[in-house]
Amino acid sequence: MRRMRGTALAAAAMAGVLALAGCAKDSGGGNSSNNTAASSGGGSDCVTAQKPPAAPAASSSTAAAGGKVDGSKLKIGLAFDVGGRGDASFNDAAAAGTDKAKSELGVTTVNESTASASEAESAKQQRLDQMASSGLNPIVAVGFAYADSVKAVAAKYPNTKFAIVDDDSITLPNVTPLVFAEEQGSFLAGVAAAYKSKSCHIGFVGGVNTPLIQKFEAGFLQGAKTVSSKIKIEDEYLTPAGDFSGFQDPPKGNAKAAAEIAKGADVIYHAAGASGKGVFDAAKAGNALAIGVDSDQYNQKTVAADKDVIITSMLKRVDVAVFDYIQAVAKGDLTGLPKRFDLKVDGVGYATSGGKVDDIKDVLDGYKAQIISGAITVSDKPQK
Repeated sequence: MRRMRGTALAAAAMAGVLALAGCAKDSGGGNSSNNTAASSGGGSDCVTAQKPPAAPAASSSTAAAGGKVDGSKLKIGLAFDVGGRGDASFNDAAAAGTDKAKSELGVTTVNESTASASEAESAKQQRLDQMASSGLNPIVAVGFAYADSVKAVAAKYPNTKFAIVDDDSITLPNVTPLVFAEEQGSFLAGVAAAYKSKSCHIGFVGGVNTPLIQKFEAGFLQGAKTVSSKIKIEDEYLTPAGDFSGFQDPPKGNAKAAAEIAKGADVIYHAAGASGKGVFDAAKAGNALAIGVDSDQYNQKTVAADKDVIITSMLKRVDVAVFDYIQAVAKGDLTGLPKRFDLKVDGVGYATSGGKVDDIKDVLDGYKAQIISGAITVSDKPQK
């Protein structure tokens, strides 16, 4: 995979910024005599980059809420991807968005349906067609696998509003894309992994080898390589493109993560949906650490037995996107939705539950600020 060092690593000569190069002779920059080891509670010998400039103080502006939005007349269709509600990841995040719409907008009807791993395209179209024909509006399709079906069914029902998560290829006026900068959030996961690794050896487990999951991989690799010139990275997928069982196969996730740990990786990041449960189990059994994805997995009940090894999660705020979309539909104005949910709009980020990254929060926020400012551009394609 292409590995990229993040070209604008910090105009690091900012006065008062402490260097975090663990081994001065291997440092990618900075004065070797003045650099001090990272006090990250993790692999200080691994970090060879200087600490980024401090993030600017958060704005205290309070945008007006604009009054209560009434969504009581909406009847929502929620078409889940493989795994459905309870996957402790991507689908649960979408469900959280509709749950919030119920509690805050007064929505009373949400009809949910879940895709199976090997279903035909016709089954997806039938699912969406049944939702539209029964009067559900809007309909939210969770996942790029619905792209062809949304395109076909939305054309058939021009007065029904559709949203699709993770796809922006459909140009119909009644279809709204909800897409994310997964690579940006995953960059921060890579930084965290490098700081917390004691062996300077980390791993990535992707569910299905698709361009979407490659964005998670790309950001993770770039973030880790940005902070360490010595990092070693294991990088594996559970299934090839087209085989979506990789998102719901915890035993396979367990085996792949265990193999990476056996090779020496001590922090594993997964982007594998429900298969992540197996990754967490392997990390716990192998005395390693893990990084979750999509939702704050430290707080997910379905993986609670492994929460002690989850140091953070890359937050992909599908819940925010789904809720914001429903709220916009209720208001009758979709123009205010962001074109892409990125770090700037908190569409992606990292979780702090459990306090395991509190000691490097300034580092993570520093890199976050550099990405937002454009000082660092994160690639959405893995560097090989």
